[in-house]
Amino acid sequence: MAFKKAKQRVSYVLPLANSPGGHRLGVNGLAVDSENSILYSGGRDGAICAWDLNLDLKSSATPDAENPFESPEDPPEDETKRSHGSSFRAQTQAHTHWVNDIVLAQNNAALVSASSDLTVRVWRPLSNDSEAPQTIGQHADYVKCLATPNSQADWVASGGLDRKICLWDLNGAGKKLEIEVGDEEKSEKGSVYALSASRSILASGGPESIVRLWDPRSGKRVTKFVGHTDNVRDILINETGDTIMTASSDQTVKVWSVTAGRCMHTLTMHNDSVWSLYSEDPSLGIFYSSDRAGLVVKTDVRGTLGELDDGLSLAVAQENDGVGKVIAHGDYIWTATSSSSINRWANVDTGSDIQLPEAYRRHRASSVASRPRQLSTTTTTNGASKKEIPAQSILRISNTASFPSAMSRETDSATAISAFGAARKGSEAIVDPDIGVIVPIHALPEETIEGQHGLVKHKLLNDRRRALTLDTAGDVLLWDLLGCIPIQSFGKRHLEDVEPEVNTMEAVAPWCSIDTRTGRLAVVLEEYNCFDAEMYADELTLEEPVDFRDDQRINLGKWVLRHIFSNLIDELIKRDEFYRKKLNDNLKKPIHRPGAPSSIQIPTNTTGWQDTTPNATPRGNGQSYPMTPGMGIGVATPAVSSHLPGVPEDGAPLDKRASQASRSSADYFSSTPIATDPKTVATPGEKSEDNQPKSPSDADKETNGKDVNTLFGKKFRMGMSFGSKKLGRSASTNTEKPVVVDEKTEDGSESSENGEKEKEVDDSFFGVVQKIRNDYEKALIDNPEQPVETGITPSLPNETPVLKPPPLTTVIIQEETSGGSADLYRGTVATVGEDASIIEQRAPMWLGDLLLRNRIPIKEPVKVSFILQPWQDQLPSIAGPDGNSRLNANRMLRVKKILAYVAERIEPAPEVPDPNALSPEEYLELYCYDQKLPITMSLATLRAHVWKGGADVMLYYKSNGRKTILTKGNETVAADATAQTAEGTS
Repeated sequence: MAFKKAKQRVSYVLPLANSPGGHRLGVNGLAVDSENSILYSGGRDGAICAWDLNLDLKSSATPDAENPFESPEDPPEDETKRSHGSSFRAQTQAHTHWVNDIVLAQNNAALVSASSDLTVRVWRPLSNDSEAPQTIGQHADYVKCLATPNSQADWVASGGLDRKICLWDLNGAGKKLEIEVGDEEKSEKGSVYALSASRSILASGGPESIVRLWDPRSGKRVTKFVGHTDNVRDILINETGDTIMTASSDQTVKVWSVTAGRCMHTLTMHNDSVWSLYSEDPSLGIFYSSDRAGLVVKTDVRGTLGELDDGLSLAVAQENDGVGKVIAHGDYIWTATSSSSINRWANVDTGSDIQLPEAYRRHRASSVASRPRQLSTTTTTNGASKKEIPAQSILRISNTASFPSAMSRETDSATAISAFGAARKGSEAIVDPDIGVIVPIHALPEETIEGQHGLVKHKLLNDRRRALTLDTAGDVLLWDLLGCIPIQSFGKRHLEDVEPEVNTMEAVAPWCSIDTRTGRLAVVLEEYNCFDAEMYADELTLEEPVDFRDDQRINLGKWVLRHIFSNLIDELIKRDEFYRKKLNDNLKKPIHRPGAPSSIQIPTNTTGWQDTTPNATPRGNGQSYPMTPGMGIGVATPAVSSHLPGVPEDGAPLDKRASQASRSSADYFSSTPIATDPKTVATPGEKSEDNQPKSPSDADKETNGKDVNTLFGKKFRMGMSFGSKKLGRSASTNTEKPVVVDEKTEDGSESSENGEKEKEVDDSFFGVVQKIRNDYEKALIDNPEQPVETGITPSLPNETPVLKPPPLTTVIIQEETSGGSADLYRGTVATVGEDASIIEQRAPMWLGDLLLRNRIPIKEPVKVSFILQPWQDQLPSIAGPDGNSRLNANRMLRVKKILAYVAERIEPAPEVPDPNALSPEEYLELYCYDQKLPITMSLATLRAHVWKGGADVMLYYKSNGRKTILTKGNETVAADATAQTAEGTS
């Protein structure tokens, strides 16, 4: 057998209503293409958006020298380039989890993104092809950050929680280099949260609070810087690679000298964790920083000749949420927060002609008097004349800075009390709001690029078919997880208030998990439990009528997967027809085998058995009428020999037709036929030889060696309805033994009947296709002149009624990894047919078995134990001679079936069935805790919501008086039934 794959899962994401482009959750990454005036954003919804800024970004707002041709009277730049505002350009759903960082490379033609879905992907938004982002690399855990030396580079570095830094080639050469972070110290905190690159050096940081430098060519460590006391969140490297700036959760920004190998400056302008740094300046003379409190700061240290305390630090803007990313270009600053919207703020001129308060001007003039004049001609925002910078907007750049001093702040602000007179540590946040009030220069952004509303909260309801969600606008929606559509809106309410209104009293096995981590509702299906949940067909509301048998159950996981992948099934049926056509066309050509007999004598069929397999449209499992198995009620007692006559756990069918139908679904969680040995099935009046299970493949494997041949159990096994008839008494005389059918192994690695080893197949979806084709070859060898019939037998509407999920429903196949899950395939309901070849190679084998052969993994049904007694002894007891009335049954068994079982045990069978007689549920009632139980309630629901305990459920049955329970003289019906049983066994 081929190498076994890691565990795989299937997910589908329900589409939200169509709306203009934009993120649905917070934004984590920003990048600007100044040549084309495009802003790119990466969000927590897994999407990357492109925005046309409609701004002139080619002319720098902070030139290095004055323009000699510009006069103060010149009008500002063309207003028309500012007036239109940003507009949506394009969007791609690049990832299935948060996008944590984005960078531009290859002359702004490649946008690289890093995500918590473990992948690094590249999107080429300027190309003519509308190609989806391509995966260029993958980590074993969340990928948190990216770095590239410049926008022209053809490689990008990524860092993740797997404690690795990887360098990826953007020209298709794959991974160039891998660096183990913290390997020497065996650190458990080697996760990479921050990364920066220049041509000659690579810097990384994380929760170790250590800054590490690496050689990007060899991957060797150059040095490390120790000094921060908390997580290093962002890093900048100057163009020459000799100065490094780091931001940390310890509320400081540190400046390090690579040549000196130490920290040169600690800047403390922030009072909260510093989350982001940005600079366009090759020498880092101007840089921007933002923190968890939402403060955006611009710092200018140009012309200070290394005395950074003489620099200027201004509070530019204040966001409502923490700013995870700040970038600036020319006259504009953009901020990304946990909001789906992006704000654009006006930049602030910090040149030598900045209008500072008088005290600051004097200090600044004296501090830079002996230095070269720093020239600046920053264009004023909106053409307005320069306004004086408020004293409250000037921040103390470090603890050792001499300004703004307490005296100057008191002089310039009568309302503010000195905040910076005493030296403070970066970790000491200002608590008193009256001390040193910081007033950002801008109260409002110039523009807000509006995002959309995404889902932020969810609640799976008890029926596990519906879910409630809350979005960022405060609206509550009710979703159908099977139809993949919202079915009701409750407006702006609390989700907890709506839940009691729509929830039902049901207990359904967990068959899926849901999440809203990308702002949409995703349903995740795992092989081990996605086929555990069922519902009764009579609870469905269908557009098209389907003929169901009584008490038929629908497997939820099987149902939804069948229709999520319906286009894939159609495509594979077409391919199968083409493949078989080629095989059948070859039948017309004579095949000569040396030594082959000229004719083969077919033995006469003396068993009376006939092959009834249809040659037309295949049915699920090859059976026309699949039955509901495992619904018998059995004696629940530890002793194998102590059982009630006539009380089965799962009965065995007697007549030939029932036997065949039963074998087709002897275990609801398997559609593999199960062989039944006649020796292990006791006929009426007989017992099994040793009352022990014969083998796992025996039809009575669920009986644990108990008597499996009682009348009631047979009918449960055959899925028969008791309706108005007296539990089908007429079948009691049929004693014909079942037909024995040999079970063939399904595993391709096991030997076949003739001793030949089966061909090996891939451990993937395509492995199922290979098995089917191998069967075709074997069929041609066995019957060389018989045309090959299809081996694809998808489930039919009576098992999986038609669902019509929206075409844009996203379909994802993932594989488990050490750090979470990695995407193997992503498409939509509409495209799974087109992607058949990809899905065949990447999807799991269990999905192929389900879709192409209607087979699901074998699994023992969960049972519930209960004690059944007459209420106040008004009716006969069902207990056996030993007084045992403890039973067990499949958790999906309904109260209706329990009442039918009671009726069979306490009433004599009528000699002639009366079609007008009342059904058991019409004259019998079942109670638990003095509560009358609905006839459609299952044992699972009863145990979870009524009994609410761990011990055996206590149930009491009584008559409602609509029918007189027959008795003979003073003898009870139970005694009479025991006598009849004794006569039958003698």
